[in-house]
Amino acid sequence: MEARLNPMTSPVAAKAMKHLIAAHKALAESAVPPATRELVMLRASQINGCSGCVDMHTKEAAAAGETAVRLNLVAAWREATVFTEAERAALELAEEGTRLADAAGGVSDEVWANAAKHYDEDQLADLVVQIALINAFNRGNVITQQPAGHYRVGQVH
Repeated sequence: MEARLNPMTSPVAAKAMKHLIAAHKALAESAVPPATRELVMLRASQINGCSGCVDMHTKEAAAAGETAVRLNLVAAWREATVFTEAERAALELAEEGTRLADAAGGVSDEVWANAAKHYDEDQLADLVVQIALINAFNRGNVITQQPAGHYRVGQVH
């Protein structure tokens, strides 16, 4: 598979992508556990069908010590017993924040309140930005049909 467009060779797209990447790097100082952030990005990427981001976040999570069992169960997290209540709340927030068109009201008050039980205001802000950013990356990659499988751990982070 060959990508329709290389965003890093387009002056306009490259400039915008650099800002998105910088915003993503700013979240490295987040108080949300890195494993939770990777699980959130992986789940949103699965929903959006972004193979490049699924490749990246699976590999980054594994390199950070995430187990194969947990990575394999992210898509079925509701039925899995391997996630903490806080991780489940973050995954649910990621799903509703990604599937905005599926729910006319967006993220429900119940999902927000559940996330707020596990994360403080700064952490919630981090999760919101993380979810928005991964959705932007997913959409750009899916639209331009970026191929997957070649990502190396640390390549972007």
